[in-house]
Amino acid sequence: MELLRLGPIGHEIPAVRHEGVCFELRPLFGDIDPNFFAADGIGRVRSALDAGELNPLDGAEEMRIGAPLTRPSAIVCVGMNYAAHAREAGAEPPERPVIFFKMPSTIAGPNDPLELPPDATKADWEVELGVVIGSRAFRVASVEEGLNHVAGYVLGNDLSERRLQLEESGGQWSKGKNLPGFTPLGPWIRPAAEVDPGDLRLRSWVNGEARQDSSTSDLIFSVGEIIFQLSQAMAFEPGDVILTGTPQGVALSGKYPYLADGDVVELELEGLGRHRQVVTVTE
Repeated sequence: MELLRLGPIGHEIPAVRHEGVCFELRPLFGDIDPNFFAADGIGRVRSALDAGELNPLDGAEEMRIGAPLTRPSAIVCVGMNYAAHAREAGAEPPERPVIFFKMPSTIAGPNDPLELPPDATKADWEVELGVVIGSRAFRVASVEEGLNHVAGYVLGNDLSERRLQLEESGGQWSKGKNLPGFTPLGPWIRPAAEVDPGDLRLRSWVNGEARQDSSTSDLIFSVGEIIFQLSQAMAFEPGDVILTGTPQGVALSGKYPYLADGDVVELELEGLGRHRQVVTVTE
């Protein structure tokens, strides 16, 4: 089962794809948003599918694929969560999760153009496993309980402007993470029951050349561990997104150039689909 939002920007239609057929969800929910997850949206969609209560969405295959959720209260990101990536960034693997935040306004569809201002000279790609929270998580008691709060998983690109992140940061990372469109998500959310988050291959390419190729088995802090540790200090709400970190192979390593006008960034995460973003430098 794959949860999607299809249609023009700002007018996406919530949908579910099941056994190759795309069904409209508007009879059940106005959108895939925090209210959807708080109301056990995935369970209700599954019941409606089983009962044959949903109608196919006409023209779904021709529609733009938007981000599969909207208006999360928070996007919480974990930095340096793969040991090799931490070292290519000039740091040792952390003993505790390193976190930063992205604004919900950074969310974009998986194939939307990536528009950069002319001074974004060090834009970088980061393929990541995204976690969608299904129920409020605060001071959870264990790693296992942390996983019980997950609604589903999504492919994300944690785009970064390294000059703003590291050279003009004011001592924090978020400044370089929050340009418009810097969190492409999708193409779908797959329910947690259908995914093993601890063993997924994730890859990236720029202009068809391989950049990253790793597995979530190399995460320093697993999904359950991230939720367990962070929930001791913050409350996750339904619909919130956690980006779990990226493996080695980014431009920050010095091995590859930063993104430029006309570049094509592609990402893939096993079972969670692909992205394709064409870079455009705006005036």
